[in-house]
Amino acid sequence: MPSTFDAFRHKSFRLLWPANFFSYISRWMQMTLLSWLVLELTDSPFFVALVGFFGMAPLLLFGAIGGVLADRLNKRNLMLTSQTINLLASVGMIALLLSGRAEFWHAYVLVFITGLGWAFDMPSRRSILPDLVGQTGLTNAMALDSVGMHSSRMLGPTIAGALIALVGVTGGFFVVAGCMVVAIGFMAVVNMPPRRTLVAASANIFKNMAEGFSYVRGNRVILATVIITVFMNLLLFPYMQMVPVISKHTLGVGPELMGLLMGADGFGAIIGSMTIASVGGMKYHGRVYLYGSLAGLIMCFAFAVSQNFAASLVMLILLGLGTAGFGTMQATIIVLSAKEEMRGRALGVISLAIGAGPIGALIIGAIADITSPATAIMILTTIGFVTVGLVGIAMPQLRGQIVKSEPEPPDTARVAVQNAD
Repeated sequence: MPSTFDAFRHKSFRLLWPANFFSYISRWMQMTLLSWLVLELTDSPFFVALVGFFGMAPLLLFGAIGGVLADRLNKRNLMLTSQTINLLASVGMIALLLSGRAEFWHAYVLVFITGLGWAFDMPSRRSILPDLVGQTGLTNAMALDSVGMHSSRMLGPTIAGALIALVGVTGGFFVVAGCMVVAIGFMAVVNMPPRRTLVAASANIFKNMAEGFSYVRGNRVILATVIITVFMNLLLFPYMQMVPVISKHTLGVGPELMGLLMGADGFGAIIGSMTIASVGGMKYHGRVYLYGSLAGLIMCFAFAVSQNFAASLVMLILLGLGTAGFGTMQATIIVLSAKEEMRGRALGVISLAIGAGPIGALIIGAIADITSPATAIMILTTIGFVTVGLVGIAMPQLRGQIVKSEPEPPDTARVAVQNAD
């Protein structure tokens, strides 16, 4: 097996990867379907932006709690529970669409419920990787998982756009539900190795959260990663909410080409993630994270300037190439830098930082209503480039070599992982 795919030598990772992939793709398809539904029902950029707001708000409200639960509970069972809730919510939306009673605010309810599931299982989804592949294979496993995430970001909107044109939003949701069922099936058969570190079951959950915040504040590398995550989710990624509006009103294309635009950055991110997975012995994870973030902001600004569909498509592919460094290294830096017993809580703080996304969705929607979607993107990405750049300058530790928080687990623990597979 080529070294690019080293993590697939572990049976549990071979099961986890498709579970994550189908979970990711169902989320991106759902976001695209709901954004188009709200646009058709309201024709309002602000109301479309609210889809992103309600989808990400649970991360802001409950992301830190999800991190604590990842340290306290069985990660696989936590993910199974959240995915089952998401499936039931999607089935409820299908019922509303079939009955003809669906209104635009139903989209907000559905996306909030699924966002709640993501808030609780996102820290588990990443902190489970070192349990399955060990510290040495972590960067490769993170990169391969990012390949799945970015593939879904490319395929999800593209498939959703085609489904809207062929069978409508209702037919699209049947496919979403099917993807969730497949994800649950794979997750159910993932074998978890015995845990080496546990948080006391009697510990106060709010005390655990406070410990997580204190730990992040005291680690400059993790703190810089969290701050950049806030700025990126506040100032860059809300651009996705404007793609349907720009597609329809600026570029003059229908749902099929809109889906291609929404998935274009995912294509670029796949290339970037595969490149990272192929690099052995990476030392400067923070540089990839920082410079990839800055490149993504530049390309997003260029997309907003473009008036041509082909040029816009190219800019979004390049945007994805840059943000592959951001997305892959974000969790990798946390897991490498944090102590094992603090990983879930540190990732919970990252989930909280990702929760800046809904605030960004509100901001970009409000500015777009006053000016235009393109102007809103240009304003936010300019501010983002300046702020992210300043963090990189003010916290040079991020640009240094990432030192592992602890040595590779002993051979006996590694054998236990292999036997669990």
